[in-house]
Amino acid sequence: MKHSFKAFFLAMVVLAVGCKEKAEEKQAASEFKVPVEYYKLDNGLKVILSQDKTSPTAIVAVYYNIGFRIEPKDRTGFAHLFEHMMFQGSKNLGKMEFIKLVQQNGGVLNGSTRFDFTNYFEIVPSHKLETMLWAEADRMRGLDITQENLTNQQGVVKNEVKVNVLNQPYGGFPWLDMPQFANNNWYNAHNFYGDLEDLDAANLEDVEQFFKTYYAPNNAALAVVGDFEIEEAKAWIEKYFGDIPAAELPPQPDISEPRQEMEKDSVKNDPLANKPAIAIAYHMPERNTPEYYAMGLLDQILVQGDNGLLVQKLEKEKGFTSDVNGGINYLGNMFNYKGPMLWMYDFTYDQETSKEEILAAVDEAMVDLKQNLDQEMIDKAIIKIRSQLYDDIGGFFGLGRADLLCSFALFDDDPERINSIEEEFKKITPEIVSRTIDEYLRKTNRSILTVNPLLAENEKTK
Repeated sequence: MKHSFKAFFLAMVVLAVGCKEKAEEKQAASEFKVPVEYYKLDNGLKVILSQDKTSPTAIVAVYYNIGFRIEPKDRTGFAHLFEHMMFQGSKNLGKMEFIKLVQQNGGVLNGSTRFDFTNYFEIVPSHKLETMLWAEADRMRGLDITQENLTNQQGVVKNEVKVNVLNQPYGGFPWLDMPQFANNNWYNAHNFYGDLEDLDAANLEDVEQFFKTYYAPNNAALAVVGDFEIEEAKAWIEKYFGDIPAAELPPQPDISEPRQEMEKDSVKNDPLANKPAIAIAYHMPERNTPEYYAMGLLDQILVQGDNGLLVQKLEKEKGFTSDVNGGINYLGNMFNYKGPMLWMYDFTYDQETSKEEILAAVDEAMVDLKQNLDQEMIDKAIIKIRSQLYDDIGGFFGLGRADLLCSFALFDDDPERINSIEEEFKKITPEIVSRTIDEYLRKTNRSILTVNPLLAENEKTK
């Protein structure tokens, strides 16, 4: 009997160990880990490779460390204008040939200008990866900068401003308007889209100097994501980018914002709007601090999803609106920027509702937040943000992954951060969140911008 019991006990131990190992293997398999290989070329180009063979596609993404936040004074909109210039031809590719090259090879492409970077990407069948690396290197090496191309793109951008902002109801509200209103530092508070006079004033010398200054390999990050062989990609990158000369980069301007000590409140008259709208913004904590991650969780708790406290209060309980929208960084996400940022939400509402009623409801939601804040609320927010993060990383053939890898390489010199984001949120305690609410969601850190719908007012008087 003793020998039988001992054998049974040993068998149970072996079984338990085996089950534990299988559970650990299952947990490890369920954890999402992005493969990252990071290195720099001799000319300073930051290179991030992330292999993923689930689809026969590859992404080439080039991020330049220049956004509209630090564009030249008296040249508002210039960083965006220059983004357009990058498609106007290079040494070996004529006007619009870059676009044709991608599309004729079954790919898609785009570019954008954001607060702290300008980016370009191509998603192509994986066997066309070398071609795309060659093409991106060709325009990094030198653009075909002509007066004809500049004049043409000035017209394109000015028309974009007119169509997207000046001739649209709620045009520029609040993504373009609020930074100008809530911030004090010119670099954070100017018209990023560009004043028409400033766009007209840009000349060839400006374009050439801008390219020479900012579009250099030591001011850029290159990510390759998808189905490729690591050593083969490294050889191509060295071949096409390796001998592009580095530039002497100018010192970065001071883009810091002073602590806001008084609530701001303003009105924007909109001749095309038929309903009033409101946007409420708060200055964010500094990136990568505990308070920064706490604000990411507060964003989830307050405005993301149907269970957001402000959504519940303003939509479900009060019925003031049906379109609460918000987040950190309206032109991206909470990870792909570097300098000062706003957390903001906005919505339209009926004219029968007063701004005072809305702000009273907002204050009620904030009181509810502080009274009910506990670990369970934080845990639910972590689940939401993890789901959103995984969707972003895996979505659109991995473009979200390329975005984070380039952003973390440019701003932190550490693209491996992509694999530690969730852990940073898990470190946040109710005490940290409470402290963050007290400092960053205070009324004296709040900016309120409302739209006065002149179209509705005019219709009333008819």
